[in-house]
Amino acid sequence: MNIIERIVKQPWVPPWAGKAPYLWVFSLSFLLWKYFYVTPGPLELLFLVLTILAFIPLYFASFWATQDRSVLCVALTCLFGVVWAPHNFGASCFFVFAAGTCAGIQPVRKAYAAVAGVIGLAVLVALVSDKLPLTFLLPSVAVGLPVGVAAIMDATLRRSREQLLRKQEEVEHMATIAERERISRDLHDLLGHTLSLITLKAELAGKLLGRDEAACRQEIGDIERSARNALSEVRSAVTGYRQSGLAHELNSARASLASAGITLTSRVQPFSMPPAAENVMSLALREAVTNILRHAKATACDVELACENGRIRFRIADNGVRLDGIVHGNGLAGMQERVSSLGGRLDIVAGHGLALEMTLPVGAC
Repeated sequence: MNIIERIVKQPWVPPWAGKAPYLWVFSLSFLLWKYFYVTPGPLELLFLVLTILAFIPLYFASFWATQDRSVLCVALTCLFGVVWAPHNFGASCFFVFAAGTCAGIQPVRKAYAAVAGVIGLAVLVALVSDKLPLTFLLPSVAVGLPVGVAAIMDATLRRSREQLLRKQEEVEHMATIAERERISRDLHDLLGHTLSLITLKAELAGKLLGRDEAACRQEIGDIERSARNALSEVRSAVTGYRQSGLAHELNSARASLASAGITLTSRVQPFSMPPAAENVMSLALREAVTNILRHAKATACDVELACENGRIRFRIADNGVRLDGIVHGNGLAGMQERVSSLGGRLDIVAGHGLALEMTLPVGAC
């Protein structure tokens, strides 16, 4: 893939940044204020265009920059501000951009020190140059400082959330391994003795064949009874595993949310439910908890399960940020397909947080 195709086909900013970085580019319009009452010369106009064309790739590259490159991006952005400050008071926007770029520097104390350095440089430039009006210094300090601090706080929160999600995935992976080992041990204890008994009786029946027909018939009958008992025990064990699925997922969700400071309140009505319906609700709860941890910024989550008028009603709601719309990603689409396959319905309500409510028939299978 060449550079042109990469620019056209790949996103210019990471998915977590959203669309806001594209809007911030319009802050470069501060450079044009001067020319509402001062006509620029051809040379100044040329340098202005070249500066904007050079700065925009640098600005978008800063979102993908590593630690060392973030420092370089901050330094180059400040250089644009220093060069243009004596000629255009709108150059204060470069110091605002530089303060926001400091969020890519780690650890956090170095990022705050970088913001202080950017603001200090802007003040120094203003003091050294007698031509700069107050309209240069005020945006540099009054806007640059809050932007830098907010960007660092947001980056710190995002890194913490990513670490939390990685730890959650590790915990889920270890829990899956432990559950598989437990099932293996249970099946070994459950079937080991019975299968050994069946093997011995089959060998004995083979030896008695043709010698003692009555004893051989008795051994074969014992083999049949042992096999039926083993099959019944396996069915009971599998049913027990299925029925513990939602309870296990609910405990896992409570632990995951608690580690993020989110309180889970559950109101679960005890009743017998089909294994397929329970599996769909377990997967929905897992997907909902993942979305809450990633996007909701919630402090509380409410889970309600009840059987009403012959139908199962399962509701998951959080008190996260207000949502104006819903993006149906793979998780919600898959959830919708699973619910529909059982003859149920999934309702998603966006408001002060997100509420998922599914209705399933008790006879789902």
